[in-house]
Amino acid sequence: MNRHLASHTAHVPRQVAPLQSRPHRYLHRLLSLAAGSCILLSTASLAQPVNGNAATLPAPVAAALRAANIPLTAVAAQVQEIGTAQALLALNTSRAMNPASTMKLVTTFAGLDMLGPTFSWKTDVSIDGTLANGVLDGNLVFKGRGDARLTVEHFWMLLKHLRERGVRDIRGDLVLDRGAFEAVSFDAGRFDNDPTRPYNVGPDALLVNFKAVRFTFVPDAASGKANVIAEPRLAQLEVAPNVRLSDEACGDWRARLKADFQSVNGGGVRAVFAGSYPASCADKTWNVALFTPNAFFEGVFRSLWTEMGGTLQGKVREAVVPPSARLLTTHESPPLSDVVRDINKFSNNVMARQLFLTIGMEKTGQPARADLSAEAVRAWLTDKRIDLPELVMDNGSGLSRTERITAAGMTRLLQAIYASSLMPEMMSSLPIVALDGTMRRRFKSEELAGQAHIKTGSLSDVRAIAGYVLAASGKRYAVVFFVNHGNAAQSQPAQDALLRWVHALGARGTGTTVER
Repeated sequence: MNRHLASHTAHVPRQVAPLQSRPHRYLHRLLSLAAGSCILLSTASLAQPVNGNAATLPAPVAAALRAANIPLTAVAAQVQEIGTAQALLALNTSRAMNPASTMKLVTTFAGLDMLGPTFSWKTDVSIDGTLANGVLDGNLVFKGRGDARLTVEHFWMLLKHLRERGVRDIRGDLVLDRGAFEAVSFDAGRFDNDPTRPYNVGPDALLVNFKAVRFTFVPDAASGKANVIAEPRLAQLEVAPNVRLSDEACGDWRARLKADFQSVNGGGVRAVFAGSYPASCADKTWNVALFTPNAFFEGVFRSLWTEMGGTLQGKVREAVVPPSARLLTTHESPPLSDVVRDINKFSNNVMARQLFLTIGMEKTGQPARADLSAEAVRAWLTDKRIDLPELVMDNGSGLSRTERITAAGMTRLLQAIYASSLMPEMMSSLPIVALDGTMRRRFKSEELAGQAHIKTGSLSDVRAIAGYVLAASGKRYAVVFFVNHGNAAQSQPAQDALLRWVHALGARGTGTTVER
């Protein structure tokens, strides 16, 4: 492990990190527009889609793009009333674009339809040996199938069930069967050169707690220091107990910590915070992926098992479940409909990857591989008559430089979702403007608040939104807006202007402003 893993600062704007997408209490603590010359037209005058014509963009949107120095050639947009075949607004709709995390709409809709909203992942625990008087004279065997939400809480419940079934002291090894996912090499630093980011955690058939440690910093004015709390507590993790407080503004508090995560003998990690923590900050959390899959699994298991009064004498190793093993208990994940909500509300990349691989595994009966999943999704789209010939899927999460879809294709997908029996599950999984998920901080105290369900996406050179807006007229519109450009990070004002424009459609005394 790099001695200075925390020093990487590659510019990759917000991809919501897995533990920032935490689904319940533990995880919840763990996730001026330029003026332009315009004319006033009725909305009917926009009914004909025109690819690549600046006249298709409302003036505030075009002005915001100009202010950000983003050319129209780097933008694709479509607005279409639900249930209709004609686009109200269209720009470069046939151009294949990188959609960032809006690609999760494809993965989650396909998953819900192909696997069913009640689908759950199962993790089996077997014993290979004899069990008597609380002593397992043999090995404890875990077989994972890709559970996307095996958090510490769920893992604790699984171990509690083992204790209730009489297991206390394990004289043998902890055996991990990850065979449900095909073994492939994975470089966690490949995407942005920062392998400690939880969103860079690779797929794992036995993934526990997104393989991330949460550091919480609690300022103590009396001592002049901030206490450092690490969860889960791992024996192989050494943590500086506190960090000095400073009088600086909260701001970029992580950089001020000057964190250094150092590898130590035996696969351990030492977390050193040589800087300071601003006293003006409230309790802050930082989620970091520091360990190999086996080391993290072992650390969490030993920590929880010891708290329950159990012991483990052997080591942790990988192997398939032996024929002699006897199933002791099975843990079931929450239903897929709940998991999909976590994926889309908080843009959880790791969970999306797990679901994407599960699709291929369940449909083919083979160990999960990305190409099998991509083929399964394409066959499903053909069966559903959703025309996406341009679709390129890499890992299904949008955390990719190669995934592609057109604005027209994404609009067709949104129309198909709304016409589906799964519309309630999908709609409820999308962030609600100004209220929750990745849209919770936008449009506060505006008329648009609560009136749109929008999936967001962001990479260093990509900004995207896709979802539904309820207009003042009472009509609902599918909205897609992609920006692929070096200045994409400055495109949010243009996104917001488009959403406001759609919401205002049909409002009394208003028209539609269109750039001349």
